[in-house]
Amino acid sequence: MINEVSAGAPASEAPALGKESAGARRFGSVIHLRPERAEEYLQLHGAVWPDVLATIEACNIRNYSIYLHGDLLFSYFEYVGSDYATDMARMAADPATQRWWDICMPCQRQTEDAVPGEWWTPIPEIFHCD
Repeated sequence: MINEVSAGAPASEAPALGKESAGARRFGSVIHLRPERAEEYLQLHGAVWPDVLATIEACNIRNYSIYLHGDLLFSYFEYVGSDYATDMARMAADPATQRWWDICMPCQRQTEDAVPGEWWTPIPEIFHCD
């Protein structure tokens, strides 16, 4: 899920684009959804596996959402831990999460300006209001 980085294993380093707010770092990213796999992807995310959800929480991810506009997926989450790289490595090592990513990643296509080492493309936050 987490950028199927989910995933889409997440990079070991936190992208510089995360912004802090009241102890949480906010992250947004995008990736394309392959039209021929859209139905499968939407069904998967309509019933995310409990083990995957538990790993997301255990790795200090909160308020995680994925939005769809046309073929563009937008992901948003807040990281509340103190060691992003370690938490993302723990997530990437989780067997259930690895299986989830193996199913979800073929449904996606990287953006043309994808960042090396990232599956989803990090995008900068330009405005926030609590």
